Amino acid sequence: MTADDSGATPRDKDTDDDAVRDVPAGDPPGVGDESDENNIAVRLEQLILGADRRYTPFQAARGAGVSMDLAARFWRAMGFADIGQVKALTEADVLALRRLAGLVEAGLLSEAMAIQVARSTGQTTARLADWQIDSFLEGLTEPQDSGLTRTEITYPLVELLLPELEEFLVYVWRRQLAAATGRVVRAQDDAEMVDRRLAVGFADLVGFTRLTRRLEEEELGELVEAFETTCSDLVAAHGGRLIKTLGDEVLFAADDAGIAAEIGLRLIETMAHDETMPELRVGIAFGTVTTRMGDVFGTTVNLASRLTSIAPKDTVLVDQAFAEELGRIGDAPVSEADAAAAEKAAEEGTGAPPPTYRFALQPMWQRPVRGLGVVEPWLLSRRD
Repeated sequence: MTADDSGATPRDKDTDDDAVRDVPAGDPPGVGDESDENNIAVRLEQLILGADRRYTPFQAARGAGVSMDLAARFWRAMGFADIGQVKALTEADVLALRRLAGLVEAGLLSEAMAIQVARSTGQTTARLADWQIDSFLEGLTEPQDSGLTRTEITYPLVELLLPELEEFLVYVWRRQLAAATGRVVRAQDDAEMVDRRLAVGFADLVGFTRLTRRLEEEELGELVEAFETTCSDLVAAHGGRLIKTLGDEVLFAADDAGIAAEIGLRLIETMAHDETMPELRVGIAFGTVTTRMGDVFGTTVNLASRLTSIAPKDTVLVDQAFAEELGRIGDAPVSEADAAAAEKAAEEGTGAPPPTYRFALQPMWQRPVRGLGVVEPWLLSRRD
C-alpha cells in the first residue's frame, strides 16, 4: 500500500462500489502468464490466505470505507512493504481494515492505539511465522526416500498443519490474554498498569563473541536455541515472564522479587550442569518500569543490564532496592548480623525460632556505573 494524495489511478477513480466488490482475480506481482498459476509460492499463498488476490490497495481501502492514508498506515504497521497499486489484496484484507476502522469509529480505540494494535500484532506474528518456516517446516520437508522434492512435500504438509496451527495459536493467545488481564486487574491503581514496580533481570552468556568465531553456524544456532529454550522454560515454570531474547541474552520480569531471585539462581544452576553451555551471569533490579507493547523500559531495566555486565561468572548481582524488597517480604534477612544473632539465641534457648530465609545477600563494593552514578550491588545466593 502507498499513501499518496489520492491513492488511485485514473481508472481506480472511476470504479464504483459494486465494481470494487466484484473485481476479477488478477495476476499477483511477478506472475505474467497462466503457466505461472501453478507456481508453488502462489498456490501456497492462496492456501494460507484462503482467497485469491482481488483488490488493489485503493480498492481495498475504498471497500473498507477508510482513507488510503489510514489504510497505508495500518498496512505498514503490520510490517508489510508498500506494494503500489497492484491487485495483491483479498477479502480478508478488506475485512481487517473495516474492523480496525470500526473500532476507531465506535470510540473503542483511538487511531493511534489502532496503529499500535496493528504494529504489535504484526511484529509478534512475523517472528512466529519466521520461526515456524525456518525451524519447523524446514525440518519436516527434508527430501524423502519417496523421491518427492521439498516443494512437492510442502503444499500437502501445510494443508494438513494449517488448521491445527491456527487453532493452537488462538488457544495460546487466549491463555496469554487471560493471564495479562489478570495482572492488570490485580494492579492497585490505573498508574500501576503503565508504570509498575517489577523485578527485571537479564541473563547473559559469557564469552559469546568468542564462541561465534569458533563454532560453525549450525552449532551456534543450536546453542542459542538451547539457551533460549532453557531460559523460557525456567522463567515460565517459576512464575516470571520472558520479555524478549537477544541471542546470547534474555530479559525477564516478575511481579515478586522472590520469584525473580529464584529464576536467576535456577538459571545459573541449570546452565552450570550443562557442559555444552558457557558460563552465565545474571543481573536483577527492582523498581518502577514502563511497559509498552510487551516490552519494558526505564532506569530499572538499564540498571539490571549494567549489573549483568559487571557480574562475575556464574553469579547473580542485584541492586539495593531488590535487596531491600527481599528483606521486606521475608525471603532474605535485612541484616546478616541480626539473623546470626537470632539463630544463636534460638540455639541457646533464649529466643524464638528464627525465620526461615530462602536467600542470602552479600554487599559488594560500591562502584560507578555509566549513566547511573554510583551503585551498590549485592551478591545473591541460596541460604545454607
